Amino acid sequence: MLQASAPFTVLLGALFLREHLTRRRVIGVAIAVCGLAVVGITRAEATSWWPFLLVVLGALGWAFGNLASRLAAAPNPLHLTLWMSVVPPVPMLALSLLVEGPDQVWRSLATSGTPTALPAWVGLAYTVVLGTVVGSGIWVWLMARHPAGVVAPFSMLVPVVGILAAWWVLGERPALLELGGGLLVVGGVLLAARARPGPGLTPPS
Repeated sequence: MLQASAPFTVLLGALFLREHLTRRRVIGVAIAVCGLAVVGITRAEATSWWPFLLVVLGALGWAFGNLASRLAAAPNPLHLTLWMSVVPPVPMLALSLLVEGPDQVWRSLATSGTPTALPAWVGLAYTVVLGTVVGSGIWVWLMARHPAGVVAPFSMLVPVVGILAAWWVLGERPALLELGGGLLVVGGVLLAARARPGPGLTPPS
């Protein structure tokens, strides 16, 4: 559901940035959203409404962040990405102290130098280098140079990549509905990406 940021971004881009919406792009995004819904239905029994709504609000926040990246039009995307990484650790630490408690946080810090913490360090390195510096840097670069409604639909490929990665690395075999939903997502994103540019697609000044 976090990938609902894509249709949110398309709609907010049209509303606030006056980005043109072609019929093909709208249809493509709608098809991809249907694919996400199919994937979500197969996982619906594992969650409840409260976390679902929180994730949808997170998706809306991500969409506003996409518009902010678009308007920033950073000449150096890496610098903007690094500045964006300065703020989140503070509220995340506060939430960790509130939810998990100081004892759990201190225990994690105290055992961070042990061999059992190696997978956590590898995961942190992956998140920092590939997920943030490389991935977010490319995302900010694309947002600065292309309409938000063109770039955002590609984020809906994340669940598809996640399903395939879990199948390949963890041996988690996806259900047929998940595979069908993934095909819908890929097809919808490709259709939206092929939409011809129309008026109002010039970068914001």
